[in-house]
Amino acid sequence: MRSAKWLGTIVLGVGILGAAALTASPPAQAQKAQDTLRIVWWDQLLNVNPYYNQLRSGLVVAHQAFDGLVARDPETFAIKPLLATSWKYVDDTTLELELRKGVKFQDGSAFSADDVVYTINSVLADNHLAVPDNYAWMNGAEKIDDYKVRIKLKHVFPAATEYLAMVLPILPKAYRERVGADAYDKQPLGAGPYKITHIEGVTRIDLERFEDYYADSPKAKPAIRWLQIHEVPDVAMAQNEMIGNQADWTWNVPPDVADKLGAMPGMQSAHAETMRVNYLMFDAAGRTGADNPMTRQKVRQAIAYAIDRNAMAKNLMQGGSRVPDAPCFPTQFGCDGAAAVRYPYDPARAKALLAEAGYPNGFSTELVSFLLPPFEGAVQGYLGSVGIDAKMTHLQAEAAVRRNLDGTVPLYLANWGSYSVNDVSAFLPELFSGQPEGFSAADDTHDAALKKLVDAGGTSTNPDERRKYYSAAIKLATEQMYVLPIMTSVQTYVARKEVNFRAYPDELPRFYLATWR
Repeated sequence: MRSAKWLGTIVLGVGILGAAALTASPPAQAQKAQDTLRIVWWDQLLNVNPYYNQLRSGLVVAHQAFDGLVARDPETFAIKPLLATSWKYVDDTTLELELRKGVKFQDGSAFSADDVVYTINSVLADNHLAVPDNYAWMNGAEKIDDYKVRIKLKHVFPAATEYLAMVLPILPKAYRERVGADAYDKQPLGAGPYKITHIEGVTRIDLERFEDYYADSPKAKPAIRWLQIHEVPDVAMAQNEMIGNQADWTWNVPPDVADKLGAMPGMQSAHAETMRVNYLMFDAAGRTGADNPMTRQKVRQAIAYAIDRNAMAKNLMQGGSRVPDAPCFPTQFGCDGAAAVRYPYDPARAKALLAEAGYPNGFSTELVSFLLPPFEGAVQGYLGSVGIDAKMTHLQAEAAVRRNLDGTVPLYLANWGSYSVNDVSAFLPELFSGQPEGFSAADDTHDAALKKLVDAGGTSTNPDERRKYYSAAIKLATEQMYVLPIMTSVQTYVARKEVNFRAYPDELPRFYLATWR
């Protein structure tokens, strides 16, 4: 089969490049003596303020430097006290929280209810948030006393504490008002276990252990004093820094390269499935033009049949990657794979559907992505095998996301980690919210019925009703083929053996839990 041949070539090519680079590399030691963990990744954060970026690396930095009201246990996913010591619902749409006393921000100022109210109300008034849907369920916050607040919800929202744990870091009111919002983004501080001490454009972020971090935090005071993050443009540079002893930890490198790096003297590697789902989104609403072939259901379905997703998961992602039928992660509440319409690999069926849609000889289009080149090349190759000439445009993640939001992308190959929120309300609204900030090509005028189902699933108080709405939404979205889930991500990690580091399924490296061996 043609697809199997070129898919194998892509994998082999990455392996050869990795092997050639690794043969000349000397053994290296981590920076244990300097108590500095040197991190390299191939993301470049335009803004480290967690509210203004949607990259996974931005979320990682946020969880080191900021604390939210609650935390989620990385193993059990149980919600635990953090800046709030307890919480309860006063009524269906009012969440009351008792706050922790004796907590300091990293400038030495005291944490109180004023900071919580300021953060929530400022966020809700901000028109420049990276992911507005993360906060759209709140209606505001009010102070009851110095250590008690109430959060008002717009509607019933069962996943509220998940969002509080993952995407609502508390900002210091006095400091941010004193320095101003723009200056704060250049030197942010929070109440987390590490303090950001230096930001150098989009190439470097330095963090230092916050010595006054409160002792009874479930995050724990860090064992390693310094974190030094080097942001590079591509995976090859990250790989080279590990080989050249310029870094002690990296992730998101191709699986075979990670294994070869891990086999080097003094190095280790690991693979772990994450809650991230890779998907292909279609401009079904015709934002790139009414004559765009993606506006035709049969074309979208043809593309779904054309891609051998199981082969991609097995040969490219590796490490236990799965092919979900529904556009969400299987453990998320409401992610009903049984409700999804299935599209097995069937290139003959794909060609027949293209002919029925009026494209017997295929067509040309653009495929925009920020994923690893082997994944992009595989999708491009599968499309080519049924007559679709997809011109590949590879961009940095921020640039690719922006182009899609601007409505200039006919085919968008991306992934979404749901901010590791274990509820489908963190996935489906990002695809089908109908908002200009959403990832979706399906706006209100295109499929209002789908948006209505997604919204209903997020506002019901009855778990069975929520499942019913989400199941109906998944059936409709996959029947129309608005988005094709390709495979779950398996994250790769490489580190020096002196680094005692553990990978968690929510794809959040917790450097504050890392130690030296």
